[in-house]
Amino acid sequence: MNDIDFECTECGKCCHDLRLALTVTEAIAWLERGGRMELICEAIPWPVEPEPGNAQAEYKRARSSPAMSGSLPVRISIVLAAAFEGACPNLRADMRCNIYEQRPLVCRIYPAEINPFVELAPQNKGCPPDAWQNKPLLRQGVLVDAATVEQIEQSRRANQLEAPLRMQVCTELGLNEAALANEGFVMVSPDSDALLSALRKIHASGQSQDAAAQWTFVSNRTGTVETLQSVGAAGHLVETSVVGNARYHGFFPPS
Repeated sequence: MNDIDFECTECGKCCHDLRLALTVTEAIAWLERGGRMELICEAIPWPVEPEPGNAQAEYKRARSSPAMSGSLPVRISIVLAAAFEGACPNLRADMRCNIYEQRPLVCRIYPAEINPFVELAPQNKGCPPDAWQNKPLLRQGVLVDAATVEQIEQSRRANQLEAPLRMQVCTELGLNEAALANEGFVMVSPDSDALLSALRKIHASGQSQDAAAQWTFVSNRTGTVETLQSVGAAGHLVETSVVGNARYHGFFPPS
């Protein structure tokens, strides 16, 4: 990886039209400020445990929760996402953050990547070309700022430790549908008061209860549903992208 420099130009482009992955504590604060949230759900077929040393599988396993879909063992990955169209509700007219000292970890870490398997690529960011200069960000592929490194580790730890709590949130809200990993997402916009109540309850207890035993795959592709059903999974076809407060976001055209 080449050396990368970065200095924020305060253009505000990275604060528009986003879904920000939040910790449980951050999600509670976001909702208390009146923000809107989504739960983003995907399911990974997990019939057997992968061989030791499979780093990507270990990373996915640590950040998901076990469940069943029909007779098929699966792992459910859930993201608590702050969602907004246009400007972030905390972005001021001068393009500065109104909650800068309390901003979420994901904002503090930007433009660095949290997922260790995703390479930082300036062309994939919204920042203008003149942002990629002046201050060292990466040297020989290594982040040079110790605070950012610690924040990434903090985010990874929270993502792992809170996986059962995110699953419990879905149980509290009666959510049990997910898209096939790498094919799409099920994105649910629950009632904010109900979500806040569930998050407060789970955060106060600090413990998750037994998660819902059964999850259902949804897909916009007939072949995917048929294949999943052939191996014992529960699944159904979605013919419209929006059903109630849930939306199916597929990566491929319906078929």
